[in-house]
Amino acid sequence: MLPEQVAADPVEFVVEREVRFGDCDPAGIVFFPNYFRMLNSVVEDWWAALGTPWTSLVSVRRIGTPTVRLDSEFVQPSYFGETLRFHLSVVSLGGSSLTLEHVAIGGDSARMRVRQVMVATSLDTHRSIPWPEDVREAITRFMERR
Repeated sequence: MLPEQVAADPVEFVVEREVRFGDCDPAGIVFFPNYFRMLNSVVEDWWAALGTPWTSLVSVRRIGTPTVRLDSEFVQPSYFGETLRFHLSVVSLGGSSLTLEHVAIGGDSARMRVRQVMVATSLDTHRSIPWPEDVREAITRFMERR
């Protein structure tokens, strides 16, 4: 079951994640690789919300969406037990690339900002491919909600 989408501006996909004990280091703050695990689950939920779930893209259509660039800034620590709101928006859509912007917010402050570039690839050849038309249309519809 997907987490419920939180109401937000129509330009964003927003979901919440609870910081769990296993997400934290001995100091009780989120260990930075775990932010990326959470971020990946947000992207997976976004694909499903678009109507193009990763399970179908990967298993049936043999389309990969590897991340080729990930620029991150850790603004403030997040702690065990907090709820983070992950905001995802599309920056650009190219022939085979997709640039997403993420902001994780805890309380009233940004905790992490990330710019992510993904590329559509064939899982058979491992080379980039153009976004299939239905996937491109789903992303474009999301962008047009601005």
